[in-house]
Amino acid sequence: MIAKILKATLKRASSSVSMEMEIDPPKKPEVGAEAIKDDDFFNAAENGDSSFFEALSHDQLLKALSLRNEDCRLLLHVAASSAHPKVVKILSAADPSVTGINSADEEGWAPLQFAASSGNVEIVEILLSSEADVNLKNNGGRTALHYAASKGWLKIAEILLSHGANINLKDKACWMHPLHRAASTGNSELCELLIEEGAEVDAIYKAGQTPLMSAVICENKEVIIIVIKSSKT
Repeated sequence: MIAKILKATLKRASSSVSMEMEIDPPKKPEVGAEAIKDDDFFNAAENGDSSFFEALSHDQLLKALSLRNEDCRLLLHVAASSAHPKVVKILSAADPSVTGINSADEEGWAPLQFAASSGNVEIVEILLSSEADVNLKNNGGRTALHYAASKGWLKIAEILLSHGANINLKDKACWMHPLHRAASTGNSELCELLIEEGAEVDAIYKAGQTPLMSAVICENKEVIIIVIKSSKT
């Protein structure tokens, strides 16, 4: 009798477990760091997929920060050059010691130079607040201010100067100052700003030209007048 009762009890318990197993949905396997390819990180940085980075664990994010692509660029380079401020903010805030704020790619470009060249004010501000070196030069000897001047980005030039950008640094190839580049673009407001902040108006670059000559070549009367008024020669 006792044996029959035990047998019936075990049968009911076995049936109950079987039903629970059928009712509970199967669990999805967790996606580990090994399941994410290096290209996935760079594609997310290039496309501005901030949710991808927000879903990473802190350890995964730290490991990803040291990855470099075929151009020797970090994720921060890619996000900055692709103009994605939210991704730049996530990456730059992860860990200052490994973020690569001032790291160079194979041509010596740092993330700040990419941001200044592309004209993204928000990214420039994020990088500077994360202690980006405002006077860092690339392989051509050009700083972020050189690129802001070349593209005519007045607001970015103002921000860089307010963070201590050296206004009279020469590039390596042509010995050009930011003012030479600004004069070549014909941006009178930018030229005026640089001169007011102490740019050398009569500086001569490798081709023997001064900012005035650059302004004459681009035939911008406003820039010519501004430079002449400020010239000592």
